[in-house]
Amino acid sequence: MLRKIFLFLLLTTPLTLWAAESPDYAEGINYERVIPPLPGGTNGKIEVLELFWYGCPHCDRFDPFVEKWLETKADYINFKHMPAVFNNPTWRLHATAFYTAETLGIGHKLHKPFFDAINRQNRRLTTKDQLRSFFADYGVSAKDFDKTFKSFAVKAKVARAADLTKKFGIDGVPVVIVNGKYRVNASLAGGSYDNLLKIVDHLAAMENDK
Repeated sequence: MLRKIFLFLLLTTPLTLWAAESPDYAEGINYERVIPPLPGGTNGKIEVLELFWYGCPHCDRFDPFVEKWLETKADYINFKHMPAVFNNPTWRLHATAFYTAETLGIGHKLHKPFFDAINRQNRRLTTKDQLRSFFADYGVSAKDFDKTFKSFAVKAKVARAADLTKKFGIDGVPVVIVNGKYRVNASLAGGSYDNLLKIVDHLAAMENDK
């Protein structure tokens, strides 16, 4: 009788444990390390950084998943968008527009409309004049736009974004960096944006438990 009970526990206990465990994400398969690692969050927060480009249709499709995830993300996660800046004038121009909007205090207000303008309304937004007109649609005067667009603060942020884009070792977007240490994209997540964010949650929790 005792032998039967022991055999029953041996067979059933692992199944129970497996059902309760979180997915087993593996380095090199589901995520990659940033080498060397860069500074992450501060003040007890885990930084989650999405690198993107407004002209990227994949980033456009990923954005609604991010917005939904933000509603339920852990309190210890500090999420930020960061425009990727490769050696391409349009990417740099859009990064400058992103930080111009941020500096003017309308970053979140313009984020989705910027995606929509390029990916749905076929507005090119590839020149400073076109961007000035776009910002005007949201109440920004030409004077305020020009002053902010060419400001030292905005130029410094774009330069930093270009530097981090290189140091994070990415070659495309969207990419999510967790606490300066881990890199995740849709390919590593099996083509699923939902799974990508689950991996992000897993890595952030792992960092928070340290």
